[in-house]
Amino acid sequence: MVLLQAHLPRLAGRRARSLIVDLRVTAAVVIPERELTWRFDTSGGPGGQHANRSATRVTVEFDVAASTSLDAAAKDRIISAASDRIVITVDESRSQWRNRQLARRRLAETLRTALAPPPPPRRPTRPTRAARERRLEDKRRRSEQKQQRRRPEWD
Repeated sequence: MVLLQAHLPRLAGRRARSLIVDLRVTAAVVIPERELTWRFDTSGGPGGQHANRSATRVTVEFDVAASTSLDAAAKDRIISAASDRIVITVDESRSQWRNRQLARRRLAETLRTALAPPPPPRRPTRPTRAARERRLEDKRRRSEQKQQRRRPEWD
């Protein structure tokens, strides 16, 4: 948080506001910015001097077990679906701000997926009588069609 406040005067209006905003996962779940740990590194790989000197790679960590914004049921669901510590690393863009936005989006999507309720169990069904008859009729039709392709037998 201190790092973000130090850079606020240099950032333009909308960007500055979007850096400190809490992470909205769902309508009911909001992760405060203070629970997220940000780390910035230089990006690896080719890219010239600019890529080697700029800390554009963004890593955001969220400790689910230590979170005060989640209730016990949500914590259990996230830990069972993902992990007790979620780490997202993004280095797709040469802009730290863009990578930070992508990391926030991916973290929110990961949490949203983990919080989604499991699908209901499948109820076993049986084919209807009409479906069984259609299947058998199709089998007969295919069999006749294949028999017509064969060479005729000479007696």
